[in-house]
Amino acid sequence: MKAKVYCKKRFAGTLEKSSAGYSFVYNENYLSDPRTKSISLTLPKKQKEFHSNQLFPFFHGLLTEGFANQIQSRKLKIDEMDYFARLVKTANYDTIGCVTVEVIK
Repeated sequence: MKAKVYCKKRFAGTLEKSSAGYSFVYNENYLSDPRTKSISLTLPKKQKEFHSNQLFPFFHGLLTEGFANQIQSRKLKIDEMDYFARLVKTANYDTIGCVTVEVIK
């Protein structure tokens, strides 16, 4: 499953979930523009693919917690522990900060 990551409504990179874990790679146009910033201190603006066995902490921080998480998961009919599904279904608008996430269909 893949998702587009936007920073200030500009396509910044691609987040992917696979059987090997998670990966994030910056979009070449975003990377080459000196005016753009890293989406996170833990995902510096570099021409490399970042890998993690778990959802990157930065993206995990965009998810709701506690009771709000339970309500969202029930309403959207997704597993509370499926962080990627929750991310792409809830972080496509009205997030804290300037980063949004949109599933690639």
